[in-house]
Amino acid sequence: MINTPSQAVQNELEVTVVVPAKDEAENLPILLDEIETALTGRRFEVIVIDDGSSDGTDRVLQNYRDSHAWLRPFRHATACGQSCAVRTGVLNARGAVVATIDGDGENNPAYIPQLLDALAAAGPTVALGAGQRVGRKASQAKRLASRFANKLRGAILKDNTRDSGCGLKVLKREVFLQLPYFDGWHRFLPALVIREGFGVTHVDVLDRQRRHGQSKYGIFDRAMIGALDLIGVWWLLRRRKNLPQVSSLAD
Repeated sequence: MINTPSQAVQNELEVTVVVPAKDEAENLPILLDEIETALTGRRFEVIVIDDGSSDGTDRVLQNYRDSHAWLRPFRHATACGQSCAVRTGVLNARGAVVATIDGDGENNPAYIPQLLDALAAAGPTVALGAGQRVGRKASQAKRLASRFANKLRGAILKDNTRDSGCGLKVLKREVFLQLPYFDGWHRFLPALVIREGFGVTHVDVLDRQRRHGQSKYGIFDRAMIGALDLIGVWWLLRRRKNLPQVSSLAD
């Protein structure tokens, strides 16, 4: 299901928060409360994509929606992966800016306003505000794998981003829709945004422990498959060397 929001609706909403979630029934109510607190005073909506969960996440979202009109839950009939869940959220978003945050609670929603403000202050040539984690709480194996992947990605793609795997990001929706989609794209957003001719601004964010459950996306998903994606993104960057400077003849 894809909504094509009218321009009027988009202008009314400052931000759509997109939350991909798989088997996060215990974490989501706490996270959603935190998002509401963080965005008090702003015009927002939250889209949670239940990516084929089997723990009752869909029922939790339906119950939460009854008392929170800003929540718009969606569900994948079967698990399609984090990137696909983010894509579903972006396609259905009504806000001019899309904020992404992981559904496990390891990302703190309190940083979303800082990212939004940093993006606004950066001006029209910058399309992405990217969180960069400090004080990682993941296992040593995951930290080492992430550190290696980030260094390799930075050396090859030259995206000037220390931590592209952080789930906390804000991106102008019109630019988000221009990006080439593939499984794993959420880890390469800085490079893909630069490919479209836009800049990236960064905000350091403190990592924190998840409260319940375990990660549904393992080291193999991050490292082995990510290495193949890295080659693909490098190819995409090389295939787009010139961006057109477009002006309207009707003006």
